[in-house]
Amino acid sequence: MKSDIEIAREAKKRPIAEIAAKLGMGPRDFLPYGHDKAKITHEFIAGLSGRKQGRLILVTAINPTPAGEGKTTTTVGLGDALNHIGRRATICIREASLGPNFGMKGGAAGGGMAQIVPMEEMNLHFTGDFHAITSAHNLLSAMIDNHIHWGNALRIDPRRVTWRRVLDMNDRALRETTIGLGGPANGHPRESGFDITVASEVMAILCLASDLQDLQERLGRIVIGQTFDKVPVTARDIGADGSMTVLLRDALQPNLVQTLENNPALVHGGPFANIAHGCNSVMATRTALALSDYVVTEAGFGADLGAEKFLDIKCRLSGLSPDAVVLVATVRALKMNGGVARADLAVENVPALREGCANLGRHIENLRGYGLPVVVAINHFTSDTDAEVAAVKEYCAEHGVKAVLCRHWAEGSAGAAELARTVAALAEADSAEFQTLYPDDMTLWQKIETVCKRIYRADHVEAAPAIHEKLAEWQSAGHGHLPVCMAKTQYSFSADPNLRGAPTGFTIPLREVRLSAGAGFVVAICGEVMTMPGLPREPAALRIGLDAKGRIEGLF
Repeated sequence: MKSDIEIAREAKKRPIAEIAAKLGMGPRDFLPYGHDKAKITHEFIAGLSGRKQGRLILVTAINPTPAGEGKTTTTVGLGDALNHIGRRATICIREASLGPNFGMKGGAAGGGMAQIVPMEEMNLHFTGDFHAITSAHNLLSAMIDNHIHWGNALRIDPRRVTWRRVLDMNDRALRETTIGLGGPANGHPRESGFDITVASEVMAILCLASDLQDLQERLGRIVIGQTFDKVPVTARDIGADGSMTVLLRDALQPNLVQTLENNPALVHGGPFANIAHGCNSVMATRTALALSDYVVTEAGFGADLGAEKFLDIKCRLSGLSPDAVVLVATVRALKMNGGVARADLAVENVPALREGCANLGRHIENLRGYGLPVVVAINHFTSDTDAEVAAVKEYCAEHGVKAVLCRHWAEGSAGAAELARTVAALAEADSAEFQTLYPDDMTLWQKIETVCKRIYRADHVEAAPAIHEKLAEWQSAGHGHLPVCMAKTQYSFSADPNLRGAPTGFTIPLREVRLSAGAGFVVAICGEVMTMPGLPREPAALRIGLDAKGRIEGLF
């Protein structure tokens, strides 16, 4: 059986101008990056205002396990399948971070016969968006320290500078740093640190901005710290918003690529869902909706993280509203949630599968609580037995939703045609009555508690007095209307990554809160999740290299 990268290399790609033409774009409407990728221009996007919008389909999943779920593969397969059954569909996903690519996850462009290409470029430097975000973020960092060095006219308290630096690589040694050492010529010594680029507020801002003007306004609202009098200081006060916008001008333009079946895909932005809001850019989604009958997009990790943030942050701040939700699960992952060891997943075990379906059931309940129609996509593996697939379908029927067996990995669009017809029927029934989980006028603490108790099913949220004080301070400063962005392990409803299934009776420990005033949310960091990941004992980088022909090996 061919590997994903071998399949991607054999793709019969069409020139990017042909893919653009499918969306009604002419030569002046896009900027080619080579022969197989391009950026859609700001001018073309501005001209789409007022167009009728297509239908939006959200793809999410159960909590991820080492057994695999295939959310991106299903997103691509469904997009291809909708085109296969006669609907004009565009796929919208995020760009890949170098951190997990060289860490433990590998590439993020789908798999098998349901991939987006060019896969290798997408998983590496692509069109340079992440580098632009890294540079813009660190420009602000440099300007803060430079302002303090040259007299500190704003009276910034170095002890209260909250703006860190970023790098798009997993590097635990940079989590906590001391900068400015070496005497007066090198600035004022202070404690700081690095986050991974995908956790940057600049990344979130780029993904939530509606145009260049909105981008600069949001960048200007970034709070970087406080004065000695505890007055907030912003990026606009530093004078960095204009130059940051210049660095991000091209990065804000969505990237156009194609699937193996030569259907259009917009790949843009890349916030992680466990430490950020986990969705592709608003600009890409809106652009696709103006050009297509259907837009298939995904939210990162399980529905408790990515889908919750898509619905409570991205939809709230953009006015978007899904017409249907696809919840991806695999027999293997459900058995692992039921206690089966990874080595035994190929052995039929219906009782364990039924027990593991509790994880699936909780996600179904949560999504339907948003007023959205749901269909379950069973991403097929060759080890799945008829009895196991029947058990998942029966469980879903008991919960009032349909489950569809999908073979898009092996068969491409034909293997997801039934899913496409089911999704189209759900969306075209206009039965969605979307509502967010909580209203804007809830306090920040109440919003955190609401997510923890209603989505995760926690009994209690634990936070130190200092966290309550910060939340109260931001509430009083006019930020109380903001939604909350939960940073938590993706592997469990709880904050314990080893607690699978549908646990109850647990406490969510709230470790830290951060204000992202420019992005428009408050980050609540739970448990031991890190905003700068570390590499595993045997990182994927050990397996990545070039073969004798100069081709990349080990990336996928």
